Amino acid sequence: MKFISLKALSRLLLASCLVFTSHFALADAKTPYEESAKQQVINLNNSTLEQLVTLKGIGQIKAEAILAYREQVGAFKSIDDLIKVKGIGEKVLMDNKPRLRI
Repeated sequence: MKFISLKALSRLLLASCLVFTSHFALADAKTPYEESAKQQVINLNNSTLEQLVTLKGIGQIKAEAILAYREQVGAFKSIDDLIKVKGIGEKVLMDNKPRLRI
């Protein structure tokens, strides 16, 4: 019966850990576009659906609700008016306020 030396076993474990962690690091990697989109300032009165969905907590449905609100009510007069849109509350407003403009 052949035994693996402690040194060989250590190298094998290290290699396994590196492969495992690099796999997850690559899975979480963002493209430069995704990163810049998450930092982009969004104007509530002329933003597109694609721009709105980059906001934290805003998916397709809420982005469409923002666009519908703009069509029905008109331009936002203040950033705080965003909570008047159905489905958007204080948390979403506060999470995104630094990126929002009128």
